[in-house]
Amino acid sequence: MYATERHEHIVSAIARDGRVSVAGLSREFDVTSETIRRDLDALEQQRRLRRVHGGAVGAASTTLAETSLADRLPQRSAEKDAIARAALRLVPDSFEGSLLIDAGSTTSRLAELLTAWSPSTPGATLDVSTNSLPTASALHGAAHVRLRLLGGSVRGITGAAVGAATVAQISSLRPDIAFLGTNGVSAGFGLSTPDEAEAAAKTAMAHAARRVVVLADSSKLESEALVRFARLDEIDTLVTDAAPPAALAAALDAADVEVVIA
Repeated sequence: MYATERHEHIVSAIARDGRVSVAGLSREFDVTSETIRRDLDALEQQRRLRRVHGGAVGAASTTLAETSLADRLPQRSAEKDAIARAALRLVPDSFEGSLLIDAGSTTSRLAELLTAWSPSTPGATLDVSTNSLPTASALHGAAHVRLRLLGGSVRGITGAAVGAATVAQISSLRPDIAFLGTNGVSAGFGLSTPDEAEAAAKTAMAHAARRVVVLADSSKLESEALVRFARLDEIDTLVTDAAPPAALAAALDAADVEVVIA
């Protein structure tokens, strides 16, 4: 395969998966790691990608990069649906407790599934709190859900309520399970997101819940955004669609984080 063909394949793979690794590309193309690094260097000079440790991500993927919820919803939809279904299994029909659901494209898919949740005990309800307008909209009117919408200043790009009032409301709750979204999960930096106000709300959720479950498709693994909102040892479960890379897997194991592969 010519270098130009490899380059187009690499760019397409990043558009599809969010990132590529030197080791993976080297195996796929049966070339040396040095050849792949030269390919990535050339593509970075053309501003078609951005080099990161061990591989590359999209050119627009900086620690401040953030796309709207509407743009993210159709991306990696099959993976997000699988993650949402795996997360739903943590809320069986026998569950008698409370949930806190963060804003995000994968957490919103979980909310959609919860609209059909039905308790095994007649008359029981599922207590759900959220700072996400789209999630509240999905759950409003669900037959067996008692919904609590947390107020604050709403970020248009994510539909999340944030700010001091939001953090105060979250801090006054003790939900049984918090389902959190994230922009990045890394061994060295933990869980992160681009916006400081949204990070503060996520931190409050992680501190408030009895069990913290992070929903993140594999494109978020080994990625870092600007603001950390939790260390790995502050979460209990990571639900994702592929096994984490070795270094991250080791860090998750050391932090006693359960990894669920959807």
